[in-house]
Amino acid sequence: MNNLSIFVLLISIFLIQDCWASIVSTGDFNKDFFVTWSPSHVNTSIDGHSRSLVLDKDSGSGFASNDMFLYGQFDMKIKLVPGNSAGTVLAFYLTSNQPNRDELDFEFLGNVEGQPYTLQTNVYANGFDEREQRIKLWFDPTQDFHTYSILWNLYQIVFMVDWVPIRTYRNHADKGVAYPRWQPMSVQASFWNGESWATNGGKDKIDWTKAPFVASFKDHKIDACVWKGSEGSCSDPKPTNWWNNKRFNSLTWAQRRLFKWVNKYHVTYDYCQDYHRFNNTLPKECLLPKY
Repeated sequence: MNNLSIFVLLISIFLIQDCWASIVSTGDFNKDFFVTWSPSHVNTSIDGHSRSLVLDKDSGSGFASNDMFLYGQFDMKIKLVPGNSAGTVLAFYLTSNQPNRDELDFEFLGNVEGQPYTLQTNVYANGFDEREQRIKLWFDPTQDFHTYSILWNLYQIVFMVDWVPIRTYRNHADKGVAYPRWQPMSVQASFWNGESWATNGGKDKIDWTKAPFVASFKDHKIDACVWKGSEGSCSDPKPTNWWNNKRFNSLTWAQRRLFKWVNKYHVTYDYCQDYHRFNNTLPKECLLPKY
């Protein structure tokens, strides 16, 4: 697939979503989020439109949304750490923070200099995970900002990079597959030491002489249903809850082409193909449609 084809497909996706927008975020990190971890390692621009997280030998850092949400689309532009980032993990995710939590993760696993980042996604449903998928991106995520998005609705979860769908997780609850649908989740980001596992199975450790490591965020957009204590209003397919409209119950034809392209050329690990891990009995959702 050439660059022009990808561009045309992305424009068609963007136009469909943009016409339904009902954004609830202000665009100001100070108004939409609070610092959860190490304020001295969180830096925010004067206008509040950009923020950076710092990791050094003393501490990592993190922030979380002031509100909880049940369904919607969540976008964040992120620029990752250049050079030797081995052992570091930057996470952008939704989580319910409950013992039996639901959680949807982007995890950026650092690497030694000259080697590409790994982007790992994971889905927790009712406290159970083990649904990791890993890809190598088709660009250098340290050179510029790129948009990472999660669409979460009644029908499906779609992880996207610059509007390209890299992974889906469908609602197959009627077939006995757990799906996040009852617990509201907050939007969070954190930057931490994952050297025990993140790079080359934990063999490549953090080189602290390169610290501090800095990851940058900007232009967040939360287009979602704010949790007010009632599931009903967020599940209602009313115009403001555009994500629950039936036209978003599956990938569009354009998204399916891009999804297949990612899976063919960029996926490096998929739990649904790891027969050894699951003793030749793959999780039920692995045998069901992806879209």
